[in-house]
Amino acid sequence: MKHQLIINARVITAEKILPEHCIEIKDGKITVVFPCQRLQALQNDIEIYDAKGAYAAPGLIDEHIHGFAGFGPELASEEALLYMSEKLGENGVTAFCPTLYCGQPKDMLRRIRNTVGAFGKEKGARILGYHLEGPFISPKKPGVMKPQDISLIDIPALERLYEAAQGRIINMTVAPELHGIELLVNYCHEHHIRLQAGHTDATYKEFMYGAELGITHATHAFNAMREFSHREPGAAGAVLFQPEISAEIIADGRHVHPEVVAFLARVKPIKNIVLITDALRPTAQTQPPFTANEDEVFLEDGVWKRSSDSVIAGSALTMLEGIKNLVSFGLTLPQAVTCASANPARILGLTSKGSLEPGMDADITLFDANFRPIRTFLA
Repeated sequence: MKHQLIINARVITAEKILPEHCIEIKDGKITVVFPCQRLQALQNDIEIYDAKGAYAAPGLIDEHIHGFAGFGPELASEEALLYMSEKLGENGVTAFCPTLYCGQPKDMLRRIRNTVGAFGKEKGARILGYHLEGPFISPKKPGVMKPQDISLIDIPALERLYEAAQGRIINMTVAPELHGIELLVNYCHEHHIRLQAGHTDATYKEFMYGAELGITHATHAFNAMREFSHREPGAAGAVLFQPEISAEIIADGRHVHPEVVAFLARVKPIKNIVLITDALRPTAQTQPPFTANEDEVFLEDGVWKRSSDSVIAGSALTMLEGIKNLVSFGLTLPQAVTCASANPARILGLTSKGSLEPGMDADITLFDANFRPIRTFLA
């Protein structure tokens, strides 16, 4: 049994920060968290890590990320997904959902078949399951999705993707206003795929109908969805008005204005705000060419833009940068960390992750006062 002890850490809980605390780990599980002043004689077989005052947070979970450090599922290889996992682990992420763009059926199948073998081989962040960002989305809100890849709801096509993934599709973005949404909800419920609303032109009424069916989570809120109007609140209005609707937020200050994030945190329970990066494959890549979804992109003002038309293609955010930004937008550090750990864990149904409590997985992210990663512990 592996026995570890982290000492001299500032442990972040849901409500506060515990200074000078220790975390004991046995066989990948947290056994006890206690003040270091209570530390007594140590066993000879225990591995000690001195955090030297670094923050200790529950492992960060990115439920919406396309790639990192030049690698991602679009490269359609196990090696690419495993390298992405390793690099994310070095940057404080302990679990993630590799996110696939809309694609032609044969291309989506190829990407899944060629990467599914990576599950269970990770040396870094755990691969939780695929996030399919489409193809059943609105052609009126494509973002940078290619119009020819957007599809009407097609259950047999989804079934082929699910079988190729060996059941490892964990979440899927869909436009709730599409014809046949009831059939899709039923299929996904039976196969434990969590649906979330995004790339949608839904009216307020249509969005709320989707919520009644169980689609109560929003993909990158306010981006690629019908905007708020005083006469027609739209999808964005539903996210704002309904406390029970949880929402992904890209906290780079560009995708969503900081004041909008701060307002959302005032009107919605913190537990229903989920920090994501939506990072593209060239994020943290040092040498060109920079491409994402087979398009050339360039970095400007902190976001990736498509070279052909300068449309925002996605973020260059990391989870720790996102936490830093949330704090600058007005959230407390415990609240910001909750958005990056406990909230995605709960929404994804991960009952043993998301907090630093006895019995939980020892997924722990250590970072300094400048939000730089120090060390990542993986259960």
